[in-house]
Amino acid sequence: MFDTLQDRLAKALRNLRGKGKLSDADIEATLGEIRIALLEADVNLEVVKEFVGAIRQRAAEVELSKAINPAQQIVKLVHEQLVAVLGGETRNLQFAKHPPTVIMLAGLQGSGKTTLAGKLAWWLREQGNSPLLVAADLQRPNAVTQLQVVGEQAKVAVYAPQPGNGVGDPVAVARDAIGIAKHHLHDVVIVDTAGRLGVDEVMLKQAADIRAAISPDETLFVVDAMIGQDAVVTARSFADQVGFDGVVLTKLDGDARGGAALSVATVTGVPIMFASTGEKLTDFEVFHPDRMAGRILDMGDMLTLIEQAERHFDKREAEEAAGKLLGGRGQFTLQDFLTQMQAVRRMGSITKLMGMLPGAGAMADQLSQVDDKQINRIEAIIYSMTPAERADVAILNGSRRARIAKGAGVEVSDVNGLVTRFTEARKMMAQLGSGMGMPGAPAGAMGFPSMRRAQAAKKKKTGSRVSGNPAKRAGVTTPAKAEPQGFDLAGMSNEELEAAMQDFQLPPDIARALGGRL
Repeated sequence: MFDTLQDRLAKALRNLRGKGKLSDADIEATLGEIRIALLEADVNLEVVKEFVGAIRQRAAEVELSKAINPAQQIVKLVHEQLVAVLGGETRNLQFAKHPPTVIMLAGLQGSGKTTLAGKLAWWLREQGNSPLLVAADLQRPNAVTQLQVVGEQAKVAVYAPQPGNGVGDPVAVARDAIGIAKHHLHDVVIVDTAGRLGVDEVMLKQAADIRAAISPDETLFVVDAMIGQDAVVTARSFADQVGFDGVVLTKLDGDARGGAALSVATVTGVPIMFASTGEKLTDFEVFHPDRMAGRILDMGDMLTLIEQAERHFDKREAEEAAGKLLGGRGQFTLQDFLTQMQAVRRMGSITKLMGMLPGAGAMADQLSQVDDKQINRIEAIIYSMTPAERADVAILNGSRRARIAKGAGVEVSDVNGLVTRFTEARKMMAQLGSGMGMPGAPAGAMGFPSMRRAQAAKKKKTGSRVSGNPAKRAGVTTPAKAEPQGFDLAGMSNEELEAAMQDFQLPPDIARALGGRL
């Protein structure tokens, strides 16, 4: 969603690279580009003015023109201000001292409240809670049925005593749900309320009546991140007349500019608590302002990636697989590969996961071409193999490969390609595990021509060495043998490092294993 903003900010900050000092003109030019980037992303005008003004003031306070690395300080200031705009610190749910904890969801029709209710219930169930969904949206056609379906998918109970479709009293349903939750020992109640096509008095009064009747511990305002400045207007009106404790952003996987969503926390003074990032129930996460700011600035979000990996990977299985992979001798099988690939799939879309890596913004075009369906084809190929074939790909002769291709509904060339890439990748990882390509290995082994040239020059300067044999020492000298050199990245200047990376080439084994995709 924030691709446009990410690209423009990256361009603005990239112009600062290589400058030892920044003049006032440099700072003003950069702030001008940042202002345009925010406005083009549909960020609220008041928020833009405050954002740029805060950076200008702080830049003057730290005297950037005298800084050792002023460009990095500007990036740091932009990051810190983005965190502030997004709400500052992470805001967690406040649970009631005496269960059940009551959570009320409100927002415009079409903002995704009902689906969000299921995602929140699933997330709470994963945390060890026993949530109850309450169908208090009795206006929208089939809203009750939709909540029942979502509740079944999330494997949580649903309280829906009224058919909806304009029939029933939502205030009574919400109030009665509290007693039902206590009786059935549900420790969290999630009330899905009705929305409208726009802010109107009927919607606001109904929401206020429900809130007065159930006294929720948390009132969450659900905002569609794709509706532009209307999100800010709606949030402000609802905050003034009803009030809420937190914001939930939905449809963050969309392609809208999304800047309005960044404005909600600043305009309302209420923090963003959760984000919905896809259509699946699992596409739901706690909103961390600092991590989102890192994504927008293309710094990545490794903490969220690690948390997802810890949640979906079995630690013992992962360690065993790593041991097999790095140990060589073919212990790592296609069955191990399938198990680990399925664990990655449980983490979410491959494109989304790669988008959390630092520098992913520079690979936006390549990431957009990643097809998660390719994993389905790989799974089908492996599932078409017998256990013996998965354990030892060496036995896959022509007839076996033809049978596997027919069973998986693919071409024999697809089977051949998978087996080849798997075999070469396994060989490469075994070499890494044995020390090849690791620190201490010759730099040229990893394909850095610039480093190889530097080593050759160093070897020339070294000259000759004196023999340890007294007879030879009298008149014979032998060329000095260069010691293997590792990557001294810490000792390289920025210019040397950039020059080395410009002509970086993958080793042939790695390039073939990756199928030429990098």
